[in-house]
Order: sequence, then C-alpha cells, then structure tokens
Amino acid sequence: MPELRKDPILGQWVIIARERRKRPYDFVIKEEKTKGGFCPLCPGNEHTTPPEVLAYGRPAYSPDGPGWTLRVVPNKFPALVIEGDLNKEGEGIYDKMNGIGAHEVIIETPRHDETISMMSHDQLIQLFWAYRDRMVDLGNDSRFRYIMVFKNFGQAAGASLEHSHSQLIALPIVPYRIQEEIKSSLRYFEYKERCVFCDIIHQEKVQNLRIVCENNDFITICPFAPRAPFEMWVMPKRHQSSYVSMGDAEFHSLTDLFLETMKRLDRALPGVPYNYMLHTAPIRTPSLEYYHWHIEIMPKVTMIAGFEWGTGFYINPTPPEESAEFMRDIVLD
Repeated sequence: MPELRKDPILGQWVIIARERRKRPYDFVIKEEKTKGGFCPLCPGNEHTTPPEVLAYGRPAYSPDGPGWTLRVVPNKFPALVIEGDLNKEGEGIYDKMNGIGAHEVIIETPRHDETISMMSHDQLIQLFWAYRDRMVDLGNDSRFRYIMVFKNFGQAAGASLEHSHSQLIALPIVPYRIQEEIKSSLRYFEYKERCVFCDIIHQEKVQNLRIVCENNDFITICPFAPRAPFEMWVMPKRHQSSYVSMGDAEFHSLTDLFLETMKRLDRALPGVPYNYMLHTAPIRTPSLEYYHWHIEIMPKVTMIAGFEWGTGFYINPTPPEESAEFMRDIVLD
C-alpha cells in the first residue's frame, strides 16, 4: 500500500508509492553523449573565462594561466551582477530590487573527464576549502545575505558544460526554502528545546534503517520523507549551523565521507545526473542552536510533473530504507 510521509523539518508530505517500487537497476538512465569540441574550463583556455578570483595549485603571482588544480571564476552569463546598488522599491503591491549578487563557477579539476567520485581526497578537500574561502570573502559584502553553493551534474540536472564544476551565487535575500527550514527548526526547538537535525541523526543511529555511511564526524542518510529515489543528506554529527565554522580536521572528515557517498551513488546508478545543494545559516548570523548545516544530494531519476507542481507533494517509488540498504551493501574497492 502507498504511504504518506511527513518531512519533520518543513512539514511537506511525500508519497512513497510502494506499488511502483523500483530498485536501482529498474531506473532507465539515459546515456549522455559527450559534446566534445572546445571547453572554456580546460587548462590552456583560461583567457576565455573572466579573470579568476581564486586558484589553488600554482603561485598567486601568475594568475589566469595553466598549472592550477582548482580555479574559481565569475560566471560569464551571471544570474545576478556584482556591480550596483539594490535600490529596493515598491510598485503598488509588488516589490522589486536590482539583480545584485555574485555568480561564480568553481572549476573542480583540470581534467575534463574527471568526476567527483573519481577524485582523490586531496582534490576533493580543495573543493570544500574553495567553498569556504569564497563564502567568507563574499560574506564581507554588506549587500549579500545568503550564499548558495550547488552543483548540477549532467544535462538532465541542468549542467550546460561537461567539465566538472559547481557554482556559487551570493544573494541579497535569504531564499524562501532556507527561511522555512530555519523557521521550522526554531518552532521545533521552542517546543522540545532540541535541534531537529540533531534529533534526526540520533534517531537514525538508533533505528539504523536509513544510514548510508558514516564516520566519527559526519553521517549520510536517506531522509525519512525523500523527494526522490536515493536522495541523501550529509550532516555533521556535532551541532553546527554554519558551514564555514568547521575546523581543519572536520574538513578532512567531511571529504572522506562525501567521497565515499558519491562513490556509492556512482556504483548504484552509474552516470546518473544529480544536483547537490549546501544549506547553511545566512551570512553574519550568530551561531544558531536550532539549525544545522547540511548537503542535500538529489539524483535525477524521476520527473516533476503536474501533480507535484500543483500540490507540492512528491511521489517517490523507492522507500528510503531500501535505497539506504542498497547503497550500504555496495562493496567499494
């Protein structure tokens, strides 16, 4: 029988359509054809991108040239522009402001064909450091209130370039979904005097039904009410509301667990398009005892259609317990 499940954070309902139950091999993942040709993100083509704002792996005095291991550049076609003032104003009942922000591309590797699951620990930790360094730098701009880091992998997930990259957008407002997470977490805290994310981690460890993998500092779970098959959340076990508050040892620990998580996803659903999003506290917010930063990983294996758009419900044909069990049982080299 189908089952309705309620997300304990946002209160959204999800339909677990058990009669449509699907295992990883039941999903048809369309093989994406490589485009080939010119790639502006490959070494040797640095002159075709806007001037870099950060690079690792080569001396700082030789910018915009080869020799880098990771590079960050402004997006050539930004969703928001960094120059100008917000100029907030009303137009009757409508509010508007200038599209001020920052939109950057994090080029994760010099190798055109390398994916996250293929990277070494040293490569991946540079990516997490780059997120932190750019968030700290852009956080000094008083016009910005939130910084969203995300990755689109594969055309079906919105990636327009094959070369492995993620993106960062600094916003003059806090996104609605983040606001709702924070408000809902606060309501839970006011009622129970505990962080809902910490309670989720505790219950998942007790039940041991939806854990994919874990180490001393981090845990990857398939959430109780997932929007999509094989949706996963990576969370710190120690309560932290801001990603940038992590210490060096925690960055290493996050890298180890995230790499294992992505390898398991790659083995379960080879070549699957996916998105991941880093949810963290807004810029310049003091430490919040009721909110917990985390990374949400969303494989693109089902379609969002009329029912989902019309109701806000999601239909998921794979129970998270089965997703987690399958991922756990994968033997990694």
